[in-house]
Amino acid sequence: MTRSAIILPEKSRSENREGERMFQIRLAGLNIRVFNRYEFSRTRCQDYLADFERADLEVSVSPAQIEKEKAEALCPCSDGYAEFICIYREIALRLPQFDAFVFHAAVVAVDGEAYAFTAPSGTGKSTHIRFWLSEFADKGAKVVNGDKPIFRLENGIFTAYGTPWCGKEDWGENTCAPLHAICFLTRGAENKISRIGDEESVSRIFHQVIMPKDPEIMDRFLSLLDSLISSVPAYLLECTISTMAAQVAYNGMKGESHDSE
Repeated sequence: MTRSAIILPEKSRSENREGERMFQIRLAGLNIRVFNRYEFSRTRCQDYLADFERADLEVSVSPAQIEKEKAEALCPCSDGYAEFICIYREIALRLPQFDAFVFHAAVVAVDGEAYAFTAPSGTGKSTHIRFWLSEFADKGAKVVNGDKPIFRLENGIFTAYGTPWCGKEDWGENTCAPLHAICFLTRGAENKISRIGDEESVSRIFHQVIMPKDPEIMDRFLSLLDSLISSVPAYLLECTISTMAAQVAYNGMKGESHDSE
């Protein structure tokens, strides 16, 4: 990942509340002001730093939240990393107010269109993404985000955006592309892809999102999911660990418009 060299004015780095500093980022076209205690969070968000006067969102996390994150983590982590994850959750919970939400997936853009891949751990999602990057290099293949992209509904079209939370491979960049399809991966004896219906899509998609706690935000979130399911096709890819799996997936999804059955 290439880190940009945006420098914020001194006022953006000054302390604002006891023990806190502040930096500003732009995610999915939204201006977000973040109050932080640890430099790790700002460093990880460096590609998204922005200078603005009016924020769409302001987020901060308490020391108690950071300690809770550390206690519940699957492996030991620093205070800075725990804060970084807490900031992600605070943003994710409020995004539906702006017709956006975080989706747990890896997103690859090919020919300027985004394809989202999600799978249980150990299925081979990362390997499959590498196949896409190699097989479709001539089509400009790149990873938009490797773990937690933002999907935002704009003018009736869902767009996939990069975020600083891009997984253990650190795949991603500050870019975006219209979302063409969502693909659920599973291991198979052969490579085959099929379109799945709305009911199965709902079941699978609910495992890949953070549910808002606020009732009003939840209503908006559910409406967004309805729009996603009705406008973006979803597929099930049964695949082997081979480059042919990438070809089968691409041909299956590229050859079908969003309106086809």
